[in-house]
Amino acid sequence: MMGSCGTAMETPLEKALATLVYTFHKYSGREGDRFTLSKSELKELVTTEVALGEVKAAAIDKLMESLDKNKDEVIDFKEYTSFLSALCMTYNDFFQQDAK
Repeated sequence: MMGSCGTAMETPLEKALATLVYTFHKYSGREGDRFTLSKSELKELVTTEVALGEVKAAAIDKLMESLDKNKDEVIDFKEYTSFLSALCMTYNDFFQQDAK
């Protein structure tokens, strides 16, 4: 990506966005459609990439159900962005409370 001054240096936000996209594709290609996350791929992504500790199967089932808006039993990239949005809101709430 090109920075605002025409250099090839990425901004921190560009790096973060690239990481979010890369992380989806790191897990999405492991089984089935390479552009979607199955429930097991979603579980692996969450347990490996998000510091939540041990994640119970029921929590993954609930997460899968809440993200899978079109009920096709996989998470596409658009549905994944809903997950990222919720995580961002949670982190923001944490930092706002921490600042008080």
